[in-house]
Amino acid sequence: MESSILNPEPARGDPELPATGILAVNPSDTKTLSLCAEQSGLKRSFLFNSNLYNSDVLFLAGPAVGAPMAVLCLEKLIALGAKKIILYGWCGSLHKDLRALDVLVPTHALSEEGTSSHYLPGKRTMEPSALLADMLRSALSDNGISVRRGPVWTTDAPYRETRRKVTAYGEQGIIAVDMEYSALCTVATYRGVQLAAVMLVSDELYRLPWKPKYSFPKFKQCSRELLALLCTIARAEQSR
Repeated sequence: MESSILNPEPARGDPELPATGILAVNPSDTKTLSLCAEQSGLKRSFLFNSNLYNSDVLFLAGPAVGAPMAVLCLEKLIALGAKKIILYGWCGSLHKDLRALDVLVPTHALSEEGTSSHYLPGKRTMEPSALLADMLRSALSDNGISVRRGPVWTTDAPYRETRRKVTAYGEQGIIAVDMEYSALCTVATYRGVQLAAVMLVSDELYRLPWKPKYSFPKFKQCSRELLALLCTIARAEQSR
């Protein structure tokens, strides 16, 4: 592939990151991310228009909505030393067997975003790190979390998630939709690092009418608790 004019690299004053950490893409989790960072004694710095917290044993970054912004953040994290990145985000369900508040550790992703093709042209199906995904499933299960598996459709255009697409992708076995996963898997593959995701189901697109749950207090509480647990899991993984 042709080389790039611009390449991600540390700038003066940037921190050196430990290998393992979390990229939490949703802005609604910003307060929880900050609280987790405070409880873990992490130092704060900036990551584009996002936040970066780090110590010798953990880094936390976010928010970073959408494939282009998430990839910018991931590229910089990798340049600063990240090697095992846990993506935490929300997803919409395309299938009746995946319900709001379910926890998904996704398998492959179908790319319908515009960033991946700049890294791996012609490739539409993206894979996470199998080792990291297996670790996450095991750790979540050990903490009493029932974990679902399945592929995800990633799109840049949430306002164009049509009924036809939801039905068609659901019939193909794709069980959820998000805005970042396929692009982040692509960049992780391209850069030779490990990345896997944990997603909390925020809405049920297969239903008529649409059933969003992300504004419900119970959903917000679940998201806070899940992100806090992932911080504990990431610290343990770094110390192995």
